[in-house]
Amino acid sequence: MSTLSDPLSLSAPRGADAGLTPQQLVAKYGLTVSGRRPGLPQYVRQLWARRHFIVSFATARLVAQYSTAKLGQVWQVVTPLLNCVVYFLVFGLILGNKSIPNYVPWLCIGVFIFQFIQSAVQSGTRSISDNLGLIRALHFPRACLPIAFTIIQLQQLLISMVVLVGIVLATGIMPGLSWLLILPTLVLLCIFNTGVALVMARIGAKTSDMAQLMPFILRTWMYLSGVFYSIEANIETWPKWIQLIADVNPASVYMDLIRFAFDPSHFNREGLPPHVWMVAVAWAVIAGLFGFVYFWKAEEQYGRG
Repeated sequence: MSTLSDPLSLSAPRGADAGLTPQQLVAKYGLTVSGRRPGLPQYVRQLWARRHFIVSFATARLVAQYSTAKLGQVWQVVTPLLNCVVYFLVFGLILGNKSIPNYVPWLCIGVFIFQFIQSAVQSGTRSISDNLGLIRALHFPRACLPIAFTIIQLQQLLISMVVLVGIVLATGIMPGLSWLLILPTLVLLCIFNTGVALVMARIGAKTSDMAQLMPFILRTWMYLSGVFYSIEANIETWPKWIQLIADVNPASVYMDLIRFAFDPSHFNREGLPPHVWMVAVAWAVIAGLFGFVYFWKAEEQYGRG
């Protein structure tokens, strides 16, 4: 199907088309406006058709990310481990967290999972503004970019999970059936991160200052999500509405699910409350659907201006 930038700017028709109005020419030859946003079902089909491009783009960016460092891809594992060491020194030794058994794996799980959330949101925020050259040079669904950057962070997490498993085993925690819950939790978390990345990609494309503001927002979110301490033990006497917000905090929910999967003993005999899985699914569905539609609504605006 042919495209045109403006159907009303057609030059004067000649020959058999003489006398036809621009609107009649558009209808006759099936012309469409170049860059027009496709319908939602068509957009989904376009994304699926470019799934191999998304994976290849993500893999190439991941390999190139540490190409200038001497340790190369080792930094994918070293970075979260160094964060764990720093947080353990501060919150484990200096401030003390004696109420949390097996604090080291508990802390490492929180750091690794929140690092995935934080990196996906940050890279999603810059995914459009940092790739304007690619957007203006090639025609493809722009959602490929924030999705690809989320896949990059997922690949990094999967590499880090190998080290995390080693840490858990080294502290005496043996594999159990609960470990099977890790996979569905990561799937839900990946959907949630993709949705948030899509939302932030649209906002970041229009507001360049958002990329500078996000580190402060994410740092505040991290401190309020129980990455290094138990939220429940610190807000028992707080108002109910604050406890409710803490219960549905998506970062806390996904961290609790992974922590429970690795070591159910953290949650005593009662185990996880039944609402945790419902909240996790709800966050994934809401963020995924809303983020996708919200991003698609501005599809024809990315790279303009």
